[in-house]
Amino acid sequence: MIRIVIADDHPVVRAGIRALLDGEDDLSVVGEAETPEQAVELARTLDPELVLMDLQFGQTTRGADATRSIRALEAPPYVLVLTNYDTDGDILSAVEAGASGYLLKDAPPSELIAAVRAAASGESALAPAIAGRLMERMRAPHVSLSSREIEVLRLVADGASNSEIAAALHITDATVKSHLVHVFSKLGVASRTAAVSAARNLGVLR
Repeated sequence: MIRIVIADDHPVVRAGIRALLDGEDDLSVVGEAETPEQAVELARTLDPELVLMDLQFGQTTRGADATRSIRALEAPPYVLVLTNYDTDGDILSAVEAGASGYLLKDAPPSELIAAVRAAASGESALAPAIAGRLMERMRAPHVSLSSREIEVLRLVADGASNSEIAAALHITDATVKSHLVHVFSKLGVASRTAAVSAARNLGVLR
């Protein structure tokens, strides 16, 4: 039996996924989390084989951070991302955090069930469109921002100042400036606004 925790901040979404998975003889939903913190706690205490993880919880916390914490646990479960978002930045953050798979919420039920079984057994479970995006990124590495640079740029896009970014990411103002210098250089721009615009055009930010 594959034991699963569902992490999503929408009760209706959790209920729908639970109904789908509990209809399979070899799948059992053992817990539901509505915040990333709950997801990490349930992954630690319920001993699931798999956590189904959304990427966006409210406005501030992200599933990639919870994924990283879960994968750092002793004997950690696998994590399968199930989200609405498919920008390069989201995909890269999730994969770098240790997610075994990445699926979009509009995937057919049969595809989700197959991905759950694959991810729980340690196999990679990427939606075809996501796998294609990753291959494109590998073939065209001329603009490759790190996950931290993308986090900084995402906060810039939200209108945060350097000091606010530093506080949110628990880094120094100088480190924020260093990340921005690298971002500007990689994107070939000279301002925060231009960096955000370029990143959106490249699909790095949504």
